[in-house]
Amino acid sequence: MAGTRTQIGYVRISTAVQDGALQRDALVHAGCVRCFEDQASGSQSDRTGLNEALAYVREGDVLVVWKLDRLGRSLPHLIETVNTLGRRGVGFKSLTEGVDTSTSNGRLVFHIFGALAEFERDLIRERTGAGLAAAAARGRRGGRKPVITPEKLARAKALMAEGFNVREAAGRIKVGKTALYEALARQSPQDHP
Repeated sequence: MAGTRTQIGYVRISTAVQDGALQRDALVHAGCVRCFEDQASGSQSDRTGLNEALAYVREGDVLVVWKLDRLGRSLPHLIETVNTLGRRGVGFKSLTEGVDTSTSNGRLVFHIFGALAEFERDLIRERTGAGLAAAAARGRRGGRKPVITPEKLARAKALMAEGFNVREAAGRIKVGKTALYEALARQSPQDHP
């Protein structure tokens, strides 16, 4: 990225009580000629100010934030956004962490972030798979516990034998009638009262 690089700032504050002055001042001091701003939680995917900043930057520009967490909802989102900028020839700089992808050192640091995020995702997948396999080996299945226990089903059957309909029996054992119908349907025909 040869030549003069225009720095464009992006400010995000999370709540109305926060003030973006600290971020704006830091970005202006760093040489940003224009700043875009959002008042939004970092978890929100649709941020007008960020979308405007991404549409505004051109090849050779650098998008500057005060801290990494101001840009991305998560590490994968941050990496995706910075990689998209890079493909467009736009650099990225975070003032607090000293990351600047328009330099070779900054690109290296950012690639390390990406590798760590991928490693973390792989570890989570492995742990989840191992946990499910261990539970299955002990005879446990994943998912929600059944609403109707064998005891509740027996009580519902007894109530129905006394003349209660399914809706009334379900109300007495404090379950939904649909759940009771499904539990009764899972029983073999000879088990029905």
